[in-house]
Amino acid sequence: MGNVLRYLCGQCGKSETQESDSLGPHGVSAATVGVSALAHDLFHFEITSQVPEGLSQHVVSSKKAQANWYRKLLEAWKEAKPPPRTPEEALRLVLETLKTPQKAEVEGLLAYYGLPLPQPQYEAYGRPPLSLPEGVKFELQTLPVDAKAVADGDTITVFVDTADPRESSIVPRDVHVATIERSKARAVKNYAKADALHNSIVDAGYRVFNRPNTDDILARKYRIRLRGIDAPESSMPFGKEARDELVKLVQGKRLKIYVYEEDRYSRSVGDIYTNDVFVQESMLKKGLAWHYVAYDHRSEFALWEKQARAARLGLWASSNPEKPWEWRRDQREGR
Repeated sequence: MGNVLRYLCGQCGKSETQESDSLGPHGVSAATVGVSALAHDLFHFEITSQVPEGLSQHVVSSKKAQANWYRKLLEAWKEAKPPPRTPEEALRLVLETLKTPQKAEVEGLLAYYGLPLPQPQYEAYGRPPLSLPEGVKFELQTLPVDAKAVADGDTITVFVDTADPRESSIVPRDVHVATIERSKARAVKNYAKADALHNSIVDAGYRVFNRPNTDDILARKYRIRLRGIDAPESSMPFGKEARDELVKLVQGKRLKIYVYEEDRYSRSVGDIYTNDVFVQESMLKKGLAWHYVAYDHRSEFALWEKQARAARLGLWASSNPEKPWEWRRDQREGR
């Protein structure tokens, strides 16, 4: 194993003029330099028990945890017959060796070496979980979202069809009656009465969506607070950009929302997915929200924020952006 590592380590120092486009018996290509670098660092760890300094720019785990990864990877590399020689082989070894549930940490390690990220056969963050995550109270499947329903970068209003089994059982009787009476009023073109009835439906937290040539939809209104992030307020720097990005992510889309709790403003706090996009992940990676560490301790959120900071994306273009929770406190205290 030591000779293999020394061989690969030696290839790291070759100049670009010595590299070929394919892996040959006497050289390492640009495509496989990440494999060579990983081998070099494993060899270095075997001698010094030290992990690369630059790795902490890509992961949030402690040096002790990182050392544990390298210990496992070194052992797996020694046992591999033959050891990895392509990025795909190195990716497979890393995924099979590091069983950490924090996939963002594995992605950070892979990114550090320029290795490919897991393909769809490996569970991705953007894909909704196959079963309800721990702590979820209920799941919402929304109607398409209107751009006007996005209040800012972390709050939206959605509607859920009451034909949904969970919703159908909790519609108030008064709302049912008003919906029927409204339909009758519209049938005889008594729009004043229909509008008055719809206002009572809206006051109860519901809304009727008219559809031509088919039945109308009675839907329940939910105000959603994106769990784990805090975006700049509308009047703060990057407040408009944060809202615009959230509009871009959800406008016209049917959302899947996992609701964990209700906050003091009667908003449902949840994780939001649209197609294969995890909305909070996208907002954090683009530097348009903070990780709300006072209420959320997910390490992948901390990592995504850290990566955006390092790249000076979005609000991180400023050296010292104001925290939205501090801005709100100052507004309350009249500062």
